[in-house]
Amino acid sequence: MTVLPDDGLSLAAEFPDATHEQWQRLVEGVLRKSGKEVSGEAAEDALSTTLQDGLTTRPLYTAPETAPDTGFPGFAPFVRGGRAEGNAANGWDVRQRHQGADPVRVNEAVLADLENGVTSLWLTLGDGGLPAEALPRALEGVYLDLAPVSLDAGADYARAARALLDLYAERGVAPEAARASLGADPLGHEARTGEALDLAGAVELAREAAAHPDVRALTVDALPYHEAGGSAAEELGLSLATGVAYLRALSDGGLDTEAALGQLEFRYAATADQFLTIAKLRAARRLWARVAEACGAPGAGAQRQHAVTSPVMMTRRDPWVNMLRTTVACMAAGVGGADSVTVLPFDHELGLPDAFARRIARNTSTILLEESHLARVIDPAGGSYYVERLTDELAHAAWEFFQTVEKAGGQAAALRSGLVADRIAATWAERSEKLAKRREPITGVSEFPLLSEKPVVREPAPPGPAGGLPRVRRDEAYEVLRARSDAHLAATGARPRIFLAALGPAAAHTARATFASNLFQAGGIEPVHDPVSVTPATAAAAYAASGADGTAVICSSDVLYEEQAEAVAAALRAAGATTVFLAGKPGTAAEAVDAYVFAGCDAVSVLSSVLDRMGVTS
Repeated sequence: MTVLPDDGLSLAAEFPDATHEQWQRLVEGVLRKSGKEVSGEAAEDALSTTLQDGLTTRPLYTAPETAPDTGFPGFAPFVRGGRAEGNAANGWDVRQRHQGADPVRVNEAVLADLENGVTSLWLTLGDGGLPAEALPRALEGVYLDLAPVSLDAGADYARAARALLDLYAERGVAPEAARASLGADPLGHEARTGEALDLAGAVELAREAAAHPDVRALTVDALPYHEAGGSAAEELGLSLATGVAYLRALSDGGLDTEAALGQLEFRYAATADQFLTIAKLRAARRLWARVAEACGAPGAGAQRQHAVTSPVMMTRRDPWVNMLRTTVACMAAGVGGADSVTVLPFDHELGLPDAFARRIARNTSTILLEESHLARVIDPAGGSYYVERLTDELAHAAWEFFQTVEKAGGQAAALRSGLVADRIAATWAERSEKLAKRREPITGVSEFPLLSEKPVVREPAPPGPAGGLPRVRRDEAYEVLRARSDAHLAATGARPRIFLAALGPAAAHTARATFASNLFQAGGIEPVHDPVSVTPATAAAAYAASGADGTAVICSSDVLYEEQAEAVAAALRAAGATTVFLAGKPGTAAEAVDAYVFAGCDAVSVLSSVLDRMGVTS
């Protein structure tokens, strides 16, 4: 090995260090060209993005803005990972979810998954899932000392856990070889169903599970809060409050602090917002380490995490795009340090996934691990000024909400008083407004919808629990509109249609015509054909020949609007158009048109009103 001498040379030695102020002045110049006269921090604020929970994404992060020391992987505060080796040795645990009441079909799917890359199983039992007594048949042929099993049985957790523990004994699996999560989560069950369960059963199960070094009795499932529309900080804060409630119950039940901490597994949602997901998992470990420290067991505060790709982000229309969403979410979960990752199949929201969808789901992790080598680096996001700052800010926001819940009497009291439901409902209402205005676009639904696409049909899945917090979906408002369009198509043989009246050459009208076409198709309203270039003299005839259902949209540049919009609108009305929109800023030709469509308008409200005027009912 040749060692080069240190000649004191530096490639950047002749260049002075750039300052933050110099960068701000450059930003000021760019903004000035766009008509914004701002300076200093105001210029930086103009490029910032506001997130939920009062967080803000800044356009530039530098070393002085980083978070407190995050320590080392495997050591408190565990921000960089719960194990010193992270996932570098074997990658993250690829955990596939299985639901359905037929143990034979579940067994076939389980064996296929295990033979093709899945490393652990997540089984739904009880109401709507496998009967507990069918567990031996569903796991027939499975090497239980090699494949960990995670149970999800709701109120039936005790019977399901007993069935699995008995199966271990029956098949001769030694206590030290058993690896499982028994899934007791009374507070999570209450959040989903409104049904309160006594914690005593979970405590008794934990005492029995303590005889198995790698069996955890309780799951702190944060998915009910995510699926109800909660933010990242709310999801973290409520998981923290739930975990603390379980720790108190376990301690009162006779387990010491370290044993109690070792009985919990945490489940979080991973979304297509990759940086927020990475920060959320890192913040979750930091928060739980703080709880362990306060309990006097800082070394036992490594949180075991199971990340699940978000059901909220999954769409029913154009479900193929879900593959992209789940790939990004899986990548973020792995980079964020999750111990286990479940990729929901792309057809998850349509019913029981088929074999192809399950294969794509498990291969998502396989490709990221074996081809992209994402697990080869421990905490790859560590040291990123942005990620470290976001982790720190998210941890503080979550801790503040956790304290609010504790002041209200703890997780159980917060659920029963309505505090949790009200807080999450307000968060979802704010997000719903962004979705309606397409500030948060949904590819294939609110952006780039394809009305001619054939629907994907799946066998219905067992109904999920009901009675507690609601289950929301990003696409739900648009799904209602599309369902109205589908009903109209079934009844009449055609979708509701609009006429795009384009003024001037393609260069003048293409951008706004494309925008309008995209927007109306998001509600299932179909342009009769490509934009038709019209003039005040030809607009009436073109509309009459189109077969549109009483609605027209004028599309062009502001200059041509000034010259022709009023005359064209009058011609369209004369030909039978009862509603005339203009694609552009409100105010142009105000007396001639009925409404405007523009970036940032309430698309859901506009589309719903148009369907109402067309007589398209649900």
